[in-house]
Amino acid sequence: MIVKYSVVPLAALLGFTGPVASASATYTLEQAVEQALANNPELRIMQERIEQADAQLGQALASFYPQIKTSLSYQHSDNPAMAFSMIIAQRRLNLNGGDFNHPGGVDNYRPQVTATYSLFRGGQDYYLSQAAQLGVESSELERAATRNRLVNNVTAAYYGGLAAIEAHQVNNRAIEAVQSELNQSKIQYDAGVVLKSDVLSLETQLAEARDAEIQSAHAIELAQSLLKTLLGLNVNEAFDFAGNVQPDLPGSPAGFDELLNQALAQHPELKNAEKRAAIAEQQLAAAKAAHLPRADAYVSYGSDSKDLAFSSNRDNVSAGVMVEVDVFSGFATQEKVRKAEHELTAAQETVRQTRLRIENQLKSAQLGLQQALNRAEVSDVAVRAAEEALRLVNEQRRAGVVTVTRYLEAEVARDRARNRQISARYDALRAEADLKQALGFWQ
Repeated sequence: MIVKYSVVPLAALLGFTGPVASASATYTLEQAVEQALANNPELRIMQERIEQADAQLGQALASFYPQIKTSLSYQHSDNPAMAFSMIIAQRRLNLNGGDFNHPGGVDNYRPQVTATYSLFRGGQDYYLSQAAQLGVESSELERAATRNRLVNNVTAAYYGGLAAIEAHQVNNRAIEAVQSELNQSKIQYDAGVVLKSDVLSLETQLAEARDAEIQSAHAIELAQSLLKTLLGLNVNEAFDFAGNVQPDLPGSPAGFDELLNQALAQHPELKNAEKRAAIAEQQLAAAKAAHLPRADAYVSYGSDSKDLAFSSNRDNVSAGVMVEVDVFSGFATQEKVRKAEHELTAAQETVRQTRLRIENQLKSAQLGLQQALNRAEVSDVAVRAAEEALRLVNEQRRAGVVTVTRYLEAEVARDRARNRQISARYDALRAEADLKQALGFWQ
């Protein structure tokens, strides 16, 4: 059977069409995933990073708009040149009176509105705005990658909890069976029918069964604790697994080349690495553009007066264009370019590293799923054989042909076969989840 994976909405991929929020402490897998997606702190952090990137984009786009400022300045001077210029600006020059060499103190108030506009910055504003836009897309891909990992972690933890529950049930049944046999053996020992060694063997087996029960109960608690963390629940909130449903085994995975092509086309971590490389390219272009001239236009409107009284008779307008180019900046521009080049190289190598890691994860997940499916098939045969062997040994024991030790060996073999079956089945389900994560399935 060939199984293909593609990016689909979460509700559809989980097979759930209605609201799945759990109103109680009992969660199905679908409800656990939805709770994690709604309440996990890491996802909320990713959302805030998207908002930060969007704000950074808005900041970059601000360079394409005029910048308008208002100001109010005050000056006082008895310097003849400055005082003379302030008197002229205030439109109150009188050539027939006053000593221009000793003007005394002159006050000047200037309310002003200034507008500036960047005409050309070598393309820096454009490249930086493109980098900011790519930054928003990169943040969205980071959130998608976080969702992909989170759903896989919840799925793996949930299946781990179900496996522990089934193992706990097997261990409890083993305890009941061994305890029953021990009680009967003690009666038979008192009657002189069985040996003391048989009773001791049963007590040993009971201790081992109780030890296995303690370990499986602890595994359930660990799975619950992990799921609480993933779901954003505090330690005092309750979490229980819904029902006792045994999920069906997944199908065999598709060929590696087909899976790889799918992963390379959609995996959010690889797409994000490519976005980061594209950002580095834009930043390098912006750094190189600093070598080009810069041109800015400005216009200023205001008035000068000896007090704060405004009069249109004293207003004035200044406008102009300024062009500048860095002739020598102490090698700062060259170093910025060199830094951007190294950042681009590192980003490109990150793309290659991410692809190699995804290929390895995908191959490991494919092999892990196939191995788990093979183990599940073998374990089913082993369970049937162990149960039939136990049935035959039990009949022989009742007929007095075999000892209780042989019966115990058959019962232990049956319980171990069941535990291997449980482990193989849930290992296959977890391996399928790992394969989906490696494909970038959950976005």
